[in-house]
Amino acid sequence: MGLYDTLFSLNTNHNNMMITALDKEESGQKLLVSDGACVWSPDRDCSLTRNRDQIIKEAVPGTFELHGHRYFADSLGSEKHIVICGGGHVSMPVISLGVMMDFKVTVIEDRPQFAENARRQGATNVICDDFMKALSRIEGNEDTYFVIVTRGHRYDKECLEAILPKKNAYIGMIGSRRRVGIVKENLKEAGFSQDKLDAVYTPIGLKIGAETPEEIGIAIMGEIIQVKNSRKRSGGLPQPLRRAIQGLTEAGEGSILATVIARKGSAPREVGTKMLVKKDGSIVGTIGGGCVEGDVITRGRRMLMLADKEPKIITVDLTGSGLAEEDGMVCGGILDVLLEWVE
Repeated sequence: MGLYDTLFSLNTNHNNMMITALDKEESGQKLLVSDGACVWSPDRDCSLTRNRDQIIKEAVPGTFELHGHRYFADSLGSEKHIVICGGGHVSMPVISLGVMMDFKVTVIEDRPQFAENARRQGATNVICDDFMKALSRIEGNEDTYFVIVTRGHRYDKECLEAILPKKNAYIGMIGSRRRVGIVKENLKEAGFSQDKLDAVYTPIGLKIGAETPEEIGIAIMGEIIQVKNSRKRSGGLPQPLRRAIQGLTEAGEGSILATVIARKGSAPREVGTKMLVKKDGSIVGTIGGGCVEGDVITRGRRMLMLADKEPKIITVDLTGSGLAEEDGMVCGGILDVLLEWVE
């Protein structure tokens, strides 16, 4: 099985990591690790195979060095998943914004008409069933964001009671402080710890004075983004990139995967951010836009046109010189970007 076939077959609920050698003579060689066990390694002698066990033990997301060799470790994580309990007015903008930002969005709603509204809004998955029954079918993991926006505190309590034991990245619940307080007090009496209850984001959403359903939806998604980005995990492989790579490899088409492996200063995107460049110059994902992206696209297309499969590390300088200065870029910083042929 090939590298990407193996990667796509990994259990996304496991702790998966892809480690790439950056030294020129070994650039692009990879290890795939799942829950601490190697599931893919190069078929030739190199530093990755010689030092495999220690690399797996000491790898941290981002760029690191070991025994004089330089590596990049990418924490792959799983697909980001928003689970919305309730299909009322507030849910609609959360669905739209979540889908726009490449989250998988599941809506649980026990009223058929409201469930149909969620489908029309573009939810990835809609479960029209009793809240407790539906939640029993959702496992939850470190990339699951639960949003409780039901029509009454009785349903809020049911949902929160079912969600609290699950792994999650975030639990947010709508409602007044009094309504939320009653739900939490009832669950505390039912045996849930104060720490777990205190970790629930209530009232839900960033404090932006939101009033309309659309504004509340923006506040909720803003809080989810804040929590997601505070975790400082490397970029992984978002679902749209996975789908694009799978489609191109199945069609026998090469593409260039661009990954930010290091950044200094106020560069626009974090380490691990990825973008796929196709032969026609179209892209999937973004590493920051503007002259940064234009330069990477140009170089990626050149590699594709010349069938140049040698991985390359390029440096894009945004500190006020070259292209950045000509284009009037206001952000500074320096990005190191790894370009790799994918087929």
